[in-house]
Amino acid sequence: MFRKRRGYGDAQASKPLARAPILRAALSCKPDLQGTHAMARHGKRQQAIRSSIAAAAARIMAEDGVDDFALAKRKAARRLGVEDGQWLPANHEIEAELETYRAIYQADEHPARIRELREIALDAMRALERFNPYLTGAVLKGIAGRYAEIELQLFPESTKDVELFLLDRGILYTAAPARRFAGDRAMSASVLSLEWNGVPLKLTVLDPRDERLALKTSVAGRVIDRAGITQVSELVGGRA
Repeated sequence: MFRKRRGYGDAQASKPLARAPILRAALSCKPDLQGTHAMARHGKRQQAIRSSIAAAAARIMAEDGVDDFALAKRKAARRLGVEDGQWLPANHEIEAELETYRAIYQADEHPARIRELREIALDAMRALERFNPYLTGAVLKGIAGRYAEIELQLFPESTKDVELFLLDRGILYTAAPARRFAGDRAMSASVLSLEWNGVPLKLTVLDPRDERLALKTSVAGRVIDRAGITQVSELVGGRA
């Protein structure tokens, strides 16, 4: 008797049998669609909550005159029964909602208030011109509320120069230390709080060497927008 020799075809036929366990393992590795859908639902829910808080915070800022974003967020979250801080929206989300709200409900009142505050800010900047003033904050952005304060940055040779300027004119003020950041580097500052033409005015006094830096209120914060006298004059003149 002759034994049948294994040929090429027999060898090929045996290969699928050898691969069968590997194939079965590969087929069993199906994507976790249920987990993916759950994550998608979680993301949508989180965004919906963030949007609701942003809208509520915008109403608080517009109607109650609150200019502190963090305070407005906390109040809005409490009203909505949200306790988890991870749901809180970013400031720019609230700003967008605030612009929409005021365009709808405060179309006449708000622009008039912004013009008035910018005119007062420009008057203060001209008086403080020797200290290189810049307008910042809600008045510059055009989102200031009814009880907003005007915020200026000053870059004098010495904080004492600004204090003497105020004292010589009989202007009462309070002083407090503060910090500003350029990148992750912290810089000391002084904040002088006073009234100018019946409006709260906050002067952040910084080192003149920091004038060209992109300053922030925190390491993770956004760069503070600012405008000099020429730019603010254009805003007031153009009624922007």
